[in-house]
Amino acid sequence: MTARPTAWVLLRGLTREARHWGDLPGRLQTLAGLPPATRLDLPGNGAWRGLRSPAAIAPLVAFAREQLASQGLAPPFGLVAMSLGGMVATAWAQQHPGEIARLVLINTSMRPFSGAARRLRPRAWPRLAALAACWGDAPRAEALIHGLTCQRRDTLAQDVAAWAAIRRDAPVSAANALRQLAAAARFRAAPGAPACPVLVLSSAADGLVSPLCSRAVAQAWQAAHAQHPWAGHDLPHDDPDWLCRTLASWLAAG
Repeated sequence: MTARPTAWVLLRGLTREARHWGDLPGRLQTLAGLPPATRLDLPGNGAWRGLRSPAAIAPLVAFAREQLASQGLAPPFGLVAMSLGGMVATAWAQQHPGEIARLVLINTSMRPFSGAARRLRPRAWPRLAALAACWGDAPRAEALIHGLTCQRRDTLAQDVAAWAAIRRDAPVSAANALRQLAAAARFRAAPGAPACPVLVLSSAADGLVSPLCSRAVAQAWQAAHAQHPWAGHDLPHDDPDWLCRTLASWLAAG
């Protein structure tokens, strides 16, 4: 019988931090019945913006484990992880199987299951180049990120204003962004499935990472997979209620 998580942990993606989860943590409590989740920032982001981001996934796993230990939290954990965070969570579950009881991966990608053109869609490259050119302009950069990652536009003005405020308060350096991108590009998961139950979530309209990447992981591991019909890469932003209900159904099914 699989152990139940002693705590749930949230891991975001490339250059994003705890505040970018928005109101998802509260919704996980009310809609999925989870206890309050711990939101971790990776080196170079958020609370740890002054640190140098490693250009590999293994040091990110070590950092996350150290942060939880320093907070007095002991495994096994449930991980809800998105994009780059999903790679960290996967490596964690594969390298330390006794520490992870449940693994939820959102719009992530990894070798050997998908190639470069699926892991970072070529049609996104011009926008990424434009983003790099205006990295220090918070409103413009966040508007580009929104266009790259979100399909829900009814809160566009509020989102960009909030995200620009986060960027000004805790800016991620361009050098750290590049190192995080390198860590993601280099990551290669072990082919075998993690020992814990895995739920893979993807977005049909993800303009950054092909949803085929999530499908390939789920098929290789014979893991549960659900795809949102219209959301973009930032599924927690576009439809957090769908995410919470899907997670709750998966947990209820055992």
